[in-house]
Amino acid sequence: MTIIESLKQRKVTTRTLQEMKEAKKKITSLTAYDALTARILDEAGIDMLLVGDSLGNVVQGHETTIPVTIDEIIYHTKAVIRGVKRSLVVADMPFMSYQVDAKEAFRNAGRLLKEAGAEAIKLEGATSNVLDSVYNMTNSGIPVLGHLGLTPQSIHKFGSYKVRGKDEEESEAIQQAAKNLEQAGACAIVLEKIPATLAATISKELSIPTIGIGAGVGCDGQILVYSDMLGLTVDFNPRFVRKYMTMYENMLSATKNYIDDIEQEQFPNEQESY
Repeated sequence: MTIIESLKQRKVTTRTLQEMKEAKKKITSLTAYDALTARILDEAGIDMLLVGDSLGNVVQGHETTIPVTIDEIIYHTKAVIRGVKRSLVVADMPFMSYQVDAKEAFRNAGRLLKEAGAEAIKLEGATSNVLDSVYNMTNSGIPVLGHLGLTPQSIHKFGSYKVRGKDEEESEAIQQAAKNLEQAGACAIVLEKIPATLAATISKELSIPTIGIGAGVGCDGQILVYSDMLGLTVDFNPRFVRKYMTMYENMLSATKNYIDDIEQEQFPNEQESY
């Protein structure tokens, strides 16, 4: 059995991600927020499932991720864990759950592992506070994924969802931030909406894996929001999203057929009745 064949069969851990980078095997990742979806994605062979604070947009209908709370992330992570056998489950740390100080960040990260069952956590940015938190967590046994580039929790600071790191100054800052996160102990870094050349450079410079979203093919893996990938989302169409089916149209059509069958007394039929 080859290394790559072995990796496909084993339970995915943070160590597995590192082995995949070293074997040049691309890491596959999607978001998930419930047990049913997680079970399907896990059965399909996804390596990593992120219980993202994007649930604020996808599940709760908010315009940003900012309203999501740590208790809500815990609730959804518990659900995802129940649907998974192989995938690594990572829980997002929502806005204001880690920015105040390292002690509070550590406590909240611990809740995500202890109460929710997450196998790693993810947080955004690389300020001194964040780096301190990453160091404290990793040295206490909590695996941490970083997140650089476009960081949705900072949307009010950025003022838009435009590409980050296009100018030389910001590009260099992102490169340095990635190195700082690796030095602090991060096991992987999500790179969101930065130039493909920059993401490829960072991926080569780091010994830990990079997971791209809108950051080109040079990353060690890719992640998308599952509802975007399946075409369930209709009002969010960035260029980096490839829709692998038209789930919105399929669900709409099926529901209309269901309504028609009920109104015309076609459902339930004799075989569907007791």
